[in-house]
Amino acid sequence: MLRRNLRLRREYLYRKSLEGKERLLYEKKRKIKEALAEGKPIPTELRNEEAALRQEIDLEDDNTAVPKTHIDDEYAHATEKDPKILLTTSRNPSAPLVQFVKELKFVFPNAERINRGGQVISEIIESCRAHDYTDVILVHEHRGVPDGLVISHLPFGPTAYFGLFNVVTRHDIKNKKAIGTMPEAYPHLILNNFTTKLGERTATILKHLFPMPKPYTKRIITFANQSDDISFRHHIYEKHGGPKSVELKEIGPRFEMRLYQIKLGTVDQNEAQNEWVIRPYMNTTKKRKFIGDS
Repeated sequence: MLRRNLRLRREYLYRKSLEGKERLLYEKKRKIKEALAEGKPIPTELRNEEAALRQEIDLEDDNTAVPKTHIDDEYAHATEKDPKILLTTSRNPSAPLVQFVKELKFVFPNAERINRGGQVISEIIESCRAHDYTDVILVHEHRGVPDGLVISHLPFGPTAYFGLFNVVTRHDIKNKKAIGTMPEAYPHLILNNFTTKLGERTATILKHLFPMPKPYTKRIITFANQSDDISFRHHIYEKHGGPKSVELKEIGPRFEMRLYQIKLGTVDQNEAQNEWVIRPYMNTTKKRKFIGDS
């Protein structure tokens, strides 16, 4: 099994290394297409390759016209089956952290929670691969307060590291008695203000934690980005009378997230390449936005 995983990882990294060459070839074919469509002469630097490029253009279809990326490989089959998530914590979790993870289990459909015990990360990831889990979520704490969330997509990554702050559990939200039990229907997902390239990448990681909901589901989960702080909110809605009379009820938990690293690999691979990581100098320009525009 270990050799097979190493082989699959090598194949994945090899496919990723081809992206630069495929992108260069795509740009050359694009220039040829534009020149032919506008009736302009072929660019001088491409005249020696014109015949070969035209032949490749003639053989293209909808699947091959645009080059694929490692992101396409990572989530190529994500919509073919519902996500299956494993939730766990750092070692020796406190009671507040255990309670928070229990609530997260209901936030993410098809999630299973396990006690970390003495298991190391590599053992957990290997077991999850063997049992067809799609993602592993690790929750960390500092002195009893949840302060970190790690989302690792299987089998090859990526892994996103988020800081957590302003965590409010469901039991601390007002009027929780009027809400009743936690609904388990697949929620509608709202992703607001993930407009940059990094924002789209972050939204891709988050949205694939949730399966496709049914149209009549009254449960809503929101990830709203504001100045690179992602607010997580969990509501249900009820209609009263007319179509414009809708009441939202927050059912929790509630917290803020801040992305600080994305790795091109799983959480157990220390040698995995960093796709993006926040640097201290990035905080010196307050108007600079990474995930959204406002």
